[in-house]
Amino acid sequence: MSWLLNLYETYEANQKQVGIIEKKRNDKEYMLLPVSHTTQNAHIEVNITEDGNFHSADVIGKVNTVIPSTEESGSRAGSKVAPYPLHDKLSYVAGDFVAYGGKIKKEEPFTTYIQQLKNWAHSPFGNSKVKSIYTYLNKKRLIKDLVKEKVLYLDEDEQLIGTWDKKYEALYDQKPEIFSVITGGQDAAFIRFNVHSPAEILTKVWNDSDMYDSFIKFYNDQLGDEDLCFVTGQVSPSTERHANKIRNAGDKAKLISANDTSGFTYRGRFSKSNEVASISYEVSQKAHNALKWLIHRQGKTIDNRVFLVWSNDNPDVPDPTEDPFDILAKHFPVQEEASPKIFTNQDFARGFAKMLDGYKSDLTTKSNINILILDSATTGRMAVLYYRNLDKELYFKRLEKWHSTCIWQHRYRKGIEFTGAPATKDIAFAAYGPRANEKVVKGLMERILPCVVDDKKIPIDIIKSCYQRASNPVSMEKWEWEKTLSITCAVINRHEERYTVALDTENMNRDYLFGRLLAIADVLERRALKSDDNRSSNPIRYMNSFSKHPARTWKTIQESLQPYQARLGANGHNLSKMIDEVASAIDFDDFNNKPLSGKYLLGFYSQRHALYQKKEEKTEAAEELTN
Repeated sequence: MSWLLNLYETYEANQKQVGIIEKKRNDKEYMLLPVSHTTQNAHIEVNITEDGNFHSADVIGKVNTVIPSTEESGSRAGSKVAPYPLHDKLSYVAGDFVAYGGKIKKEEPFTTYIQQLKNWAHSPFGNSKVKSIYTYLNKKRLIKDLVKEKVLYLDEDEQLIGTWDKKYEALYDQKPEIFSVITGGQDAAFIRFNVHSPAEILTKVWNDSDMYDSFIKFYNDQLGDEDLCFVTGQVSPSTERHANKIRNAGDKAKLISANDTSGFTYRGRFSKSNEVASISYEVSQKAHNALKWLIHRQGKTIDNRVFLVWSNDNPDVPDPTEDPFDILAKHFPVQEEASPKIFTNQDFARGFAKMLDGYKSDLTTKSNINILILDSATTGRMAVLYYRNLDKELYFKRLEKWHSTCIWQHRYRKGIEFTGAPATKDIAFAAYGPRANEKVVKGLMERILPCVVDDKKIPIDIIKSCYQRASNPVSMEKWEWEKTLSITCAVINRHEERYTVALDTENMNRDYLFGRLLAIADVLERRALKSDDNRSSNPIRYMNSFSKHPARTWKTIQESLQPYQARLGANGHNLSKMIDEVASAIDFDDFNNKPLSGKYLLGFYSQRHALYQKKEEKTEAAEELTN
């Protein structure tokens, strides 16, 4: 229950955000929903005058709309008649639905709907907008007005057209817009209502805080029996029906559900669901609404699996699945027009530490960090796959350790070079390729998360997969291999020893030295080739074989280098001399065909980096002398 309590406390701590529309980067709107409200895709908007008459209507496509909701309507399915209190499907809100050919299975939905709306409008909590909408709908002429407005369409028998067919082209010049926004017949159209005033601009009904408060007070007065809430420990009205639409508007999976009465859910221990646990209506509503808000606001969703990190009093917390550049960019935004930014080891350490201190200072002393992973195996059931509630000091300590141990230099961002840990999603692509199935990616991200927040070791199969792909550059494009290589170096560095990108000339480890040899050979051949020659060098083509049989493959590589050494002449003398020095540093007994460990990739990267850095420094010095 702790995750429910923390979500409930998050809602309470962010009351100022309730009902405020926010936008994602793709301009999609979301909000921290009020209690007793949900969202629904509306197809038609109907405007009512203040005195309860029809004003206008439009087809609006599929627009996500905040609507009042009861326990019954929020969980209705199939033929069950459970109307939403205000906005709903045409079969519920149109009193003339049957007259225009609408089919109903049991009782007429409109009767139940209009009675519920009447109770709200005539209650002490009803306001003028609710009364205006009720007055109009009680006239039972909605479809008649929508047909006249050319929003809905009838066939030759003056009945609602079901699905669009070519035979109706004789009646209408073109396919009506309504059939482009609904998947079934016109009876499936969802209607939202608004109140129009010629004297002033009124707040839209679905965005009106007075409307939210009006229904919340009305519905709270209707709630049933009280029981002990297992989340807060207080006695208050309980509920057995809990929210869906957690990940998106079409999500039917529930986190809490007990509708199986055939003896399988509680067999052996309980006969009723409330004997297992009881949760108050208020806690359920607020916890689920906080969860929806957090997912829209900052959750990562991969193949319907949600990764979420937040703090109760301040949702903005560094995400353990992100790389340091993303984390730093959120706290210290980098201007797009700025020159390429380089985060060196020192810059990174200083900036990252400053960022963590900034986040910690924004949180109260009692703040804890929540980490939650959600997924569903079926369309109706969702599960909490992983949940941790960590002390903020411990969380930031673990985060800092991860980003200072799983560390390497990365250049895979355009115009950006940074030193730090790769994002967990990038580790997945390094291990399985950029076209890996999302199920594989989300599985790896779930397995890596404990390595960050619990300081666990990276699973050996992930390391091996990264190693094998990084050792086979000919199977990838150059950019993809370079990205895979730097991420693999970071993963191996976390698993093996704390190496740095800077070349360690004192390191006499066999595998590290073999990696250095391969890098020098690669640079030597590249310098001998023309600058516009983008083909892979022989050392790179033989890299996979070299990792398995280093001594035997090195003989082949060295023979292939001779033409390039001759072409370079005196310009290649230093590199040839360096090959001799590194090779002679390898112990005679170690110069064998024993497969190389991941350390050879660290030696390869560091040696190549050092040689390129030296060349860049010489080029810059020559340009300064020329100028």
